[in-house]
Amino acid sequence: MLKYTFIAVILGFMIDFIIGDPHSFPHPVRLIGRMISAFEKITRHAFGDTKTGQLIGGAVLWVIVCVLSLGVPFAVVFAAYKLNKWLYIAVSAVMSWQCTAARQLMRESMAVKKALETDGIEAARKAVSMIVGRDTDNLDEDGVIRAAVETVAENASDGVIAPLFYLMLGGAPLGFLYKAVNTMDSMIGYKNERYIYFGRFAARADDVFNFIPSRISAVFLLFAAFILRLDFKNALKIYKRDRKNHSSPNAAQTEAVCAGALGVQLGGDAYYFGKLYEKPTIGDSKREINSGDIKTANIMMYTADFAFLAVCVAAISALGGLGYV
Repeated sequence: MLKYTFIAVILGFMIDFIIGDPHSFPHPVRLIGRMISAFEKITRHAFGDTKTGQLIGGAVLWVIVCVLSLGVPFAVVFAAYKLNKWLYIAVSAVMSWQCTAARQLMRESMAVKKALETDGIEAARKAVSMIVGRDTDNLDEDGVIRAAVETVAENASDGVIAPLFYLMLGGAPLGFLYKAVNTMDSMIGYKNERYIYFGRFAARADDVFNFIPSRISAVFLLFAAFILRLDFKNALKIYKRDRKNHSSPNAAQTEAVCAGALGVQLGGDAYYFGKLYEKPTIGDSKREINSGDIKTANIMMYTADFAFLAVCVAAISALGGLGYV
């Protein structure tokens, strides 16, 4: 079963690389989002609006969503495996494809670049609002570009390498568990009045699930900076210096590498839901950031992605040679 899982994950990765995420195709992650919203109402009502009630309610919500997000895919792929190994590969490949988001990340971030260059700042603000959680109404051109580059850098882990990491470990069920954890953090893991307590468990759990993948992603982005002949020495320098310059223990890992490789400054203060949040900067402003940096960040992301997949395939081949798969 293990070797079929690996084949399916690689096929899923290639499907994403070729066609991405068609909006017309039903996506289970959207279903996870609806499930989170539905159970949020139920758990808030059940456990009350006190600090303790919100903490417990948020934790219960996390457990319910994770159990369903792991259990349902497991039942589906297990049933497919019992029927036919080729059916298992096909079903697992489609589900693996739905866990990765490299093509969609590139498509939506490059839409920001196109909007800036052809339609102006208002269109660019609207485009970047589709991929970031911060307020975008008052961003200037540099702010728009910076937000897009940061998103590509952070999601090189969250949306690309981390899902592959969990898919390789446990196939589609573990991949969907990770997507559920990540989706809950993006929906309720805020430090605002509504979610400061209710979303705390989800935010901490996301930190745990991304701890190893974010550091693996940083290593492969460093490799990408070297292969692409970007400023590898500066990328390594900024990574060592600024990898902890974020409230999350993971987000700055990849952002620091990207900032150093590009020679630009990321991070800094940002508005969320109308409130200013003071955030440290990442990297040094060796030059002015420009829209071309969005494209370069995507090339770095894909280079790191393919390198990680190649290492996984090599590791799998070695295990196969030892008779494990």
